[in-house]
Amino acid sequence: YNIQYGRVNALDADIVAAAKSADIHTRILSFPEAYNTQVGERGLKLSGGEKQRVAIARTILKAPAVVLLDEATSALDTQTERNIQAALTQVCKNRTTIIVAHRLSTIIHADEILVLKDGEIVERGRHEELVASGGVYSNMWHQQLENDSTESVREQSESGTGEAR
Repeated sequence: YNIQYGRVNALDADIVAAAKSADIHTRILSFPEAYNTQVGERGLKLSGGEKQRVAIARTILKAPAVVLLDEATSALDTQTERNIQAALTQVCKNRTTIIVAHRLSTIIHADEILVLKDGEIVERGRHEELVASGGVYSNMWHQQLENDSTESVREQSESGTGEAR
């Protein structure tokens, strides 16, 4: 029901397709009444990541002319973010899209990136240009690459696919 807020007259097949694109379909099927399960204060509690994926599914279903994504993947783990990135790219295609992001991997394909520091625009350009410039964005990008590498090693260690020392 929450996903259908995006387009109240949507067909069930369209709702399921949006949920699949947002990587929430399988989780919904595990709910007591699947897509008919009441969620929220008087129903099943969703995690932060699940709430974000439902909101993304709603946006995919609605297909609005303008899309505003404010930290759309902040509560998602790296793998889930990768899974839905293609869906976000598709829903934003040929639409005016404003993305507020700290996780820079979500904006690398943007036509223009504005870098804010202390409320001021300090840099602007495409991802490749900003990385090459060696400025604020470049420093943030390299820091996140380092952090992602460390996280990947930790995840491998915890899942038993790597060595834990």
